[in-house]
Amino acid sequence: MEKRLNTKTISELSPLLKNKEVSPVELVDDVLEQIETLNNKLNAYIEVTAEKARKQAEAAESEILSGNYRGPLHGIPIAIKDLLYVADEMTTMGSKIHRNFRPAYSATVIERLTEAGAVFPGKTNLHEYAWGATNNNPHFGPARNPWDPERIPGGSSGGSGVATAAHMTIASLGTDTGGSIRIPSSFCGIVGLKPTHGLVSKYGCFPLAWSLDHIGPMTKTVRDAAYVLEAIAGYDPKDPTSFAAPTTSYALTFKESVKGVKIGIEPYFFDHVDKEVEKAVKQAIASLEREGAVVETVRIPTLQYAQYAEMITILSEASTIHHNHLVEREEDFGDDVRFLLKLGELPSAVDYLEAQQIRLKLDHEFMEIFNKVDVLITPTIPFLPPKIGQDTVWINGEEVNFLDHIIRFTGPFNLTGLPVVTVPCGFVQGLPVGMQIIGPAFGEGTILNVADVFETLHPELKYPPAVLRK
Repeated sequence: MEKRLNTKTISELSPLLKNKEVSPVELVDDVLEQIETLNNKLNAYIEVTAEKARKQAEAAESEILSGNYRGPLHGIPIAIKDLLYVADEMTTMGSKIHRNFRPAYSATVIERLTEAGAVFPGKTNLHEYAWGATNNNPHFGPARNPWDPERIPGGSSGGSGVATAAHMTIASLGTDTGGSIRIPSSFCGIVGLKPTHGLVSKYGCFPLAWSLDHIGPMTKTVRDAAYVLEAIAGYDPKDPTSFAAPTTSYALTFKESVKGVKIGIEPYFFDHVDKEVEKAVKQAIASLEREGAVVETVRIPTLQYAQYAEMITILSEASTIHHNHLVEREEDFGDDVRFLLKLGELPSAVDYLEAQQIRLKLDHEFMEIFNKVDVLITPTIPFLPPKIGQDTVWINGEEVNFLDHIIRFTGPFNLTGLPVVTVPCGFVQGLPVGMQIIGPAFGEGTILNVADVFETLHPELKYPPAVLRK
């Protein structure tokens, strides 16, 4: 039997839509039906905008039929993390305080996806104010992992990860301040891309920490991530951190080979890792080596201080953003976010500036490393997703604090702003494992090519989550 349209990828759907073999209306109806079937169980969406999505799909169909095809995202449903502004529409930030907030303007990424002809089925669930990695939201309920609904999907972009993995959208947007695209992508078994800081405008995105925030795609395949990135990347004068870097048709630059690509392995990223997770990642690296990649060990000494610098930076910046509400409406925050915001009032200016010196040192060391290798590869997360409500996880028989370890491997690349893609690389106990591929600044083409080669080599990793097999 032919797969339902919502189970397909952008790469599969765009030629069908372009050639008028399927209708954007048929596609969005399949997506909305899947949302209706699964959202009560998985809680991926805070708001479903079905009427709007159908109108957008009808407009896309009319344009395509008249010969005005805009490109690979035309008619494609893309879910939006609910802290990206859409003009005059509820944007909650997953919070009580902003529960009825309606911005007067749309985020730049929303405007660019609209120009590309995308369809928006709704706003996805997230950790309150994006300040957390579980997506256990006290105001809207937890998003649930489609591989095991008793487990977290990761956060803060948990709803986007769940919706994409469970075919409740074709792709989605997330944000990443310490790992919030890559963590749920890894836990949910999809592709997540954190672009170079400044490549994608953050205008119209409610901030968590100004200097660490990124917006990026969460997709079913690497090529799909490239298509979404092409649409949202580019200079924006409304974002003071936006960088006028050249953009490209990333999907068209795939070489479909890793022969001669130099892969760096830093021992820091293989210390205190679940042994089965480590095994899956090392087997993935070995498969790239068999295709002609060259693997070598590298050393980045300042990584030992990266977690401290990341936490001081994110704590200080987040608490500055929320200071007035913390003073005036403290009880309206969830317990975990309130605790982190109060904690963020404690670091001194000395602490913050010391963290920025560590950051500068890391920048320099990574620049030196990327003179020697093309990419780095690491596990995305050192452990498997815990059950909802658990504050601890197990690593090789040792019970450790979740928060102490969840961004240990993702956070350094928010500090440095380097591009990272996470791709599924195996399974442990029936749960997906992700690996990160990191490149130099504006090296999206390189990391996406390596990820695409790996994905092509391993079609067996495209296995449906448990919730879709029942």
